[in-house]
Amino acid sequence: MVAESKGEKSQSEAVPTISGEQARKRPTTPIPENTVLIGKKPIMGYVVAALMQFQRGANKAVLKARGGNISRAVDVAEILRNKFLPGSLVVSKIEIGTERVGEGEKARDVSVIEIQLEKVK
Repeated sequence: MVAESKGEKSQSEAVPTISGEQARKRPTTPIPENTVLIGKKPIMGYVVAALMQFQRGANKAVLKARGGNISRAVDVAEILRNKFLPGSLVVSKIEIGTERVGEGEKARDVSVIEIQLEKVK
């Protein structure tokens, strides 16, 4: 057995490993830069994330949510349009659909929404 000094990590600690189950849960497609994925965090966090897209010079931001978080995405869009950027944002496109989540017998259909917000020139 080799003793380690206090400030150094062993080689197995330095490289994080991902189990097979964790790897399967990761998204397979990259998320576009102007997209905000809506989850279960507080609404204002998603509002700030979308505002940052516009502050960086983006002309549009896309809010994506599925399942029970769809109403949260609508709330984020409305807060942005009515409170933070009144008169300068419009909803340019709304897409709804269904995604199959899971595999085999555990697979289920989940509703999805994509709300595209654009700056008015």
